[in-house]
Amino acid sequence: MNVEIISPESTLFEGKASFVFLPGSDGSLGVMNNHAPLITSLKKGTVRVKEESGKELKFEVKGGTVEVFNNKIIILAE
Repeated sequence: MNVEIISPESTLFEGKASFVFLPGSDGSLGVMNNHAPLITSLKKGTVRVKEESGKELKFEVKGGTVEVFNNKIIILAE
């Protein structure tokens, strides 16, 4: 699935991933391919992106919003 992590200053990540872990405001959640459509807010924490190669990347966020739709994740991070 395609993932974009965008902060007010820059694009932090843009690429393909097999799994994304999110610190949701109502609880942590994981997203894999073919996940149901979703829009939710994020709390302060770590977004973890597992690339298709298996490499895991971590991004600290202060909050934000995430949209999951048609195997694309857009994270607007604070």
